[in-house]
Amino acid sequence: MDWQPDWGLRARMFLTMFLLFALYIVFAGVIAAYLGGSIVIFAVLFGGMSVVQYYFSDTLTLRSMGAKEVSRDEYPQLHASIDRLSQQADLPKPSVAVVDSKVPNAFATGRNQKNAAVAVTTGLLRTLDSDELDGVLAHELAHVKNRDMMVMTFASLLATIAFMVVRWGAFFGGGRNRQQGGVVVAIVVSLLVWIVSYVLMRALSRYREFAADRGAATITGKPSALASALLKISGEVDKVPDEDLREEAEMNAFFIIPIKSGIVGRLFSTHPSTERRIERLRDLEREMEAF
Repeated sequence: MDWQPDWGLRARMFLTMFLLFALYIVFAGVIAAYLGGSIVIFAVLFGGMSVVQYYFSDTLTLRSMGAKEVSRDEYPQLHASIDRLSQQADLPKPSVAVVDSKVPNAFATGRNQKNAAVAVTTGLLRTLDSDELDGVLAHELAHVKNRDMMVMTFASLLATIAFMVVRWGAFFGGGRNRQQGGVVVAIVVSLLVWIVSYVLMRALSRYREFAADRGAATITGKPSALASALLKISGEVDKVPDEDLREEAEMNAFFIIPIKSGIVGRLFSTHPSTERRIERLRDLEREMEAF
């Protein structure tokens, strides 16, 4: 495998983390003032959530989706594919998990290349053939290879804390600050921080999907297989009733295909359109054939 570092992705990850760090400073200052000048409570809250996110992000993500880690005896072909693709990608084999869901999808999670997990739904296993499944698994392994999962995990941390302050701000702080409008200021600033961090995460997420598509093509040497898989997944997702998609919508940033649609869904989508991704994969196919 001739793996080339994606400097465009690395630059975007660095810029995203730099801007988020600036947001952290502003957010910490406002919350400290809101808490009566003490930053201890914020430090404990942020530190505790950071530790949990870093060390248990894969476990929490898998549990939130109802994913169950499976053995080789339970899913021998799935394990064999991930074994082979991990070797081709020069990666340690990640944990393998399956979600009992009719929605065909897949995602990867974890803090680094040595602590990662790849999960697929039962709907995906029923929908794709072996080459298409390889393309999807390679896409998820490309996320692991690019280390973009860790950046997305930390990017989501600030948004999570800010959203908690927006939702529960009326219960934080002392009476003096509340009387002086401290609650209102903290909630407004938290809302702005949440919006900005949300936009930054979406912008990075869209580019990282293109990068993972290119990575999957490099690992498998078959861009057309992933393109075919994307078409099938997109078509099957459109057939699933909305009520079956609600619980999974919060995981859009991690899925290979987002499950929202419509104008608003496209505007705030975590992914580029399926059509654009397929077009780029076909361009890659032509470039590979030319060589």
